Amino acid sequence: MIPTALSTQLAALVAADPGRPAVTCGDETLTRTDLDRRTNALARAYAARGVAAGSMVTIALPNGLEGVEAAVAAWKLGAIPQPLSPRLPAHELAALLDLARPSLVVGGDPAATGDLSAVPAGFVPDVTDDSALPPAVGPSWKAPTSGGSTGRPKLIVAAQPACAEVVLGYAQLFRMPADGVHLVTGPMYHNAGFMFATCALFSGNHVVVMPRFDPAETLRLVDAHRADWVFVVPTMMHRISRLPGAVRESFDLSSLRLLLHSAAPCPAWLKEDWIGWIGPDRVYEMYASTEAMAGSMITGDEWLTHRGSVGRMVVGEVSIRDAGGDEVPPGVTGEIWLRTAADAPSTYRYVGARARTQPGGWESQGDCGRVDEEGYLYIADRLPDMILVGGANVYPAEVEAALDEHPAVESSCVIGLPDDEYGSTVHAIVQTADPLDADALLAHLRERLAPYKLPRTFERVDHPLRDDAGKVRRSRLRAERLERRLVG
Repeated sequence: MIPTALSTQLAALVAADPGRPAVTCGDETLTRTDLDRRTNALARAYAARGVAAGSMVTIALPNGLEGVEAAVAAWKLGAIPQPLSPRLPAHELAALLDLARPSLVVGGDPAATGDLSAVPAGFVPDVTDDSALPPAVGPSWKAPTSGGSTGRPKLIVAAQPACAEVVLGYAQLFRMPADGVHLVTGPMYHNAGFMFATCALFSGNHVVVMPRFDPAETLRLVDAHRADWVFVVPTMMHRISRLPGAVRESFDLSSLRLLLHSAAPCPAWLKEDWIGWIGPDRVYEMYASTEAMAGSMITGDEWLTHRGSVGRMVVGEVSIRDAGGDEVPPGVTGEIWLRTAADAPSTYRYVGARARTQPGGWESQGDCGRVDEEGYLYIADRLPDMILVGGANVYPAEVEAALDEHPAVESSCVIGLPDDEYGSTVHAIVQTADPLDADALLAHLRERLAPYKLPRTFERVDHPLRDDAGKVRRSRLRAERLERRLVG
């Protein structure tokens, strides 16, 4: 079967409804026709600057129409979009560009591009020809970055070609409707935001892009655009849940068919709040990695009978193993190992890293958890983040869930610090608007956690501890605190 180029899929959407909105950000909207013609001209301008089939195009742009257009233009040339944060320091951007060696850098810090071909943010093509280009199917549809499981930046290049069959297959897996309205709440340089927006766009959805997440604005945009599919991370869910009830109830969310959350463990109390608010039939959770070897999904109704689970595998297979690599019985926590289904092709390749593997095709991204007798998976935390306190395992995600339940806490991060007596002790970094009442917070935690899991020390900050994608760099926060100890 000959794969269908994404440009061909977009042309079919134009033919079906040329004036339907394709992408909106703020007050700007591109129709399907606008997007198709503008990216034809942009692709020609990129080609004149060296972009060719199979090459990477690094896109270091903030959320907006320009980033979407850059990706579509790359696909039209058979090139591979490689999204990056536009806020990366020059040295980190340079290191990633050294891995990717892109044919073109769009946006980003000009000081880091060196001898690479580059165009700045706001680039306007010097080409007027916006006619259709010959269909091209690139060898990969995305190449996002990650440092999560190795601690070093790396590229995760999708092994599937950039074709409609791949993208629409993922859209179906995510239960994404055709010709609906998709709200992009998070950064599109992150794999989830980029992937879901891509699936939505080529499924004919109107993709509404938020320049940056804001809790009240998210609800307003769902109401204003009648969004029916939204992806959020638990950090976003937390911030929305803390809005005054009058604000939450002032928006009409009846158009919302599916709210999918992922990327980090979701506290049970927070999930219950959302299920109680919008109903269990609309709340879904997914567990997967950018490598896409395997993944689980769970509905709100299932979750109510399997509290804390991220569901059963819908793609690939899972095995829970001990430190020696032996599979553990159901209900026992160990390291999570994943693999593709039998005879399934590879889903990715690394640039700048090597996978952690075991015989039989098993790979680990460093998470730990358990599987129950029914095959439901429960995530404990990241294995490198686990804190060993006097021989007992403390999972930061559990302590953070309890901390975040306190009404004064806006966000939190828990790390382990060295201790002569216990090996490590639990240290809680807490974002609050007002001065921290450590005694009241400790009393709150004693009602929810075993004594050995309680933080020995607290630290207040006035800034968010997680980025727009809901990620936190515990290793960096820990290193900073250890350095302070040495200096002190």
